This record gives sequence, C-alpha cells and structure tokens, in this order.
Amino acid sequence: MQALVTGGGGFLGKAIIKRLRARGDEVRSFSRNPHPALIELGVEHCCGELGDAEAVMRAAQGCDIVFHVAAKAGVWGPYEEFYRANVLGTKNVIAACRHHAIKRLVFTSSPSVVFDGTDMDGVDESVPYPDHFEAFYPQTKAEAEQLILQANDQTLATVALRPHLIWGPEDNHLVPRILERGGKGALRKLGTRECLADTIYIDNAALAHLQAADHLDIGSVVAGKAYFLSQGEPLPIWEVVNRILDAGGLPPVTRTISPLLAYKVGALLEKLYTLFNLKGEPRMTRFVAKELSTSHWFDLSAARNDFGYQPEVSFDEGIERLRDWLATR
Repeated sequence: MQALVTGGGGFLGKAIIKRLRARGDEVRSFSRNPHPALIELGVEHCCGELGDAEAVMRAAQGCDIVFHVAAKAGVWGPYEEFYRANVLGTKNVIAACRHHAIKRLVFTSSPSVVFDGTDMDGVDESVPYPDHFEAFYPQTKAEAEQLILQANDQTLATVALRPHLIWGPEDNHLVPRILERGGKGALRKLGTRECLADTIYIDNAALAHLQAADHLDIGSVVAGKAYFLSQGEPLPIWEVVNRILDAGGLPPVTRTISPLLAYKVGALLEKLYTLFNLKGEPRMTRFVAKELSTSHWFDLSAARNDFGYQPEVSFDEGIERLRDWLATR
C-alpha cells in the first residue's frame, strides 16, 4: 500500500507514519519542510502547503490512500489562515483523491467541531454541529469535516476521526503548553465544579487511524461517518493537567478563578489583541474558558464496534512513558 500522510512531520502524522512503515507500507509525507527523522524511516517527502492545489495534486499521485492529518490548529489567529489550511486545504485533498482515483481518505478531525460551549457528558456521534463557534479552529475544522463526509460516494470512501487532546512523548503542543504555563505559575483552575475530560495517548490515536483505514472501503460500515476517539478513561480536567505537571516535575495547580471571570477576561484580551494587532496569543480566550470549565468525554461504542478500536496504552502507563521521556530532555 502506498499512503500519503499530510502533516507527516507533525506529532500525530509522524506516529501514523511509524506504524505504517513498521508493517511494511510505503509512505509519502506532505508538509512545508522535510523532516530528517522521516527520511531515515524510508519515507518519501513532498514539500508544499495545503492551500497550493498543484502541490497537493503532485503529492497524491500514485497513492492508494490518504491520511489527511495536517491542519492549522490553535485558539488564535487570522481567519484567513485557518480557512486556507483547514477548508481550502481539505478541498484540495479531496480534489486530488478524485483526480488520481484514490479510493480511501482518512481525515483527522476534532471533537471541538461539535462543541457548543456546554458539557459533553458521554455524547455520541449523533450530537449536531453548533450554530456558533468561539474560535476559528473548530469553525473551519467543522466545515472541513462536513466536506469530507459529503465527499463519500461510490468512487471515494471517506471517514473522519475526532481524537480528543492528543498527548505523549514528542508532543509539541499540549504538553509543552501545560509545562510552560505551569512552570510560570500562570495556570488557574476554572471554578470548583468537577468537570470530566477524556484525552488520548499518541499511540492510541495513531492505532485508531490505521484501524479505521483498514476497515474503510466503498460502501463499508465506516464510510461516510465520523468517530470520537479517546482513552475511554474520563478524569477531572485538572487531575489530567496536574498529572502532566507532575510528570514534568512541577507542582499542581491549586489556585482558582471563576469561569465567568475567565470568559470575560478572554473576551477582553481578544478585543485588545485585535484592536492593537498584538503578536502572539492571548493567555485566555473565550473558547479556552469554555473548554476548561465544561466536561468533554465521549461514547466510544461506534469506534469499538465498527473498526475494533481499543486503546493499547492506559492513561497511567502513558503518564509514566511521558515522565521517562521528559526526564531525558
């Protein structure tokens, strides 16, 4: 099998590639810059960015399946950047699949595409898209996911996977952010209500992508569907944060502010950053305030039943692996 992985040099993309290569699949990575670690694995590399239709078309030539992992993530930034990467990029990937008669397309989505600012307690895939989004990332990912699912037909089988808060060794997003802010004493619990959140360890997220791909075909049970992915171990949000801090040798978060105050601060900071065109990212946004003060855990029955998803690495084991990796840095 010849697979194209967009965003192959990223955290999840690299983990997917390692699993594909370990079982003997040929892999081509598509990203803006080459990654020596992937070349050492025998991975072919194509340079380009998702908004460049011709570059995406060239990268997909000769492939049997596409794992569309690349995206612009984050809670802040210009709408145009999110749209170009997440929506236009997805349109380009679908067009390339059709042009080259590629029959399988696995899309990495996010549970945030259905987050409406309220608790998500054990929800399944029947939960609808919200009418309003607090950030451009979930807004554009939701549009991209719908494009992917609508593209499923008798010539192209598509599936959208929604892993929640991927973490583990080599994480370049969630874990570094928690450790950086925790090290500065800048983290605060939002309220006293115990909100549960489920995350997903990197190996489990990569495993699920291969399992879904192996069950994906024209007219198959997974074709045209979206699936939540997580550990299946919902924990209090701040227990998750504190376990990661502990793995990095940092003290737990103990100080608290109200969710309403955090939301108002986020709204104010967003206005200031927009008005004065400030660089970087606000320390708080409305989206983050909502995320940290509501529950996020999911019914995984569909993924388990349709393609046999079962996490290989527990949360506790993942934390110990993270601790060992951080100790070497």
